[in-house]
Amino acid sequence: MLKISRKIMSLLVFLPAMTAPAVAGEAGPVPAKPAEARAGQVTCYETSVQENQAAASATNALRKARGLSSLQPNRDLAVAAARHACDMARRGQMTHRGSATSGPMQRLKKEGYRPRIAAENIAAGPWGQEQVLAAWSQSPGHLANILLPQVRHYGIGRAVGPDGKTVYWAAVFSAPR
Repeated sequence: MLKISRKIMSLLVFLPAMTAPAVAGEAGPVPAKPAEARAGQVTCYETSVQENQAAASATNALRKARGLSSLQPNRDLAVAAARHACDMARRGQMTHRGSATSGPMQRLKKEGYRPRIAAENIAAGPWGQEQVLAAWSQSPGHLANILLPQVRHYGIGRAVGPDGKTVYWAAVFSAPR
């Protein structure tokens, strides 16, 4: 069973004037350094349609097992997630607060998406997409975001920190107004 480190996993749900506390466990590293990442500089990625679809499919398997509707991969959410992952990598800090925004609701609005609800899972560590998705599914707080019945759309993003090893992840779950 993959465990989650208090230092590398966090979550937050945004509803109008409502947040959930961060939740965590313990972890062991799983190597996943992208070939393009170079030590000394941050490497930011644009989430491909295929990457977003693969992550949505894994997420939807968890939702389907509990009788919930499937999430649709959404480009605006993937862009917001990727930009936030890049922002965290540049700052070397895992946080739900962006350097220019207060949280995922504001980041989604900046991309032109009009959220009614938004939830975000973040992580930082030497993990690939499959490992981070598995870790989130084992964390009660992260799983709560994945299983929010109100959300309809999904997006994931990643960036590699200047050490060339730490991958910053953000996944956004939302529903439009």
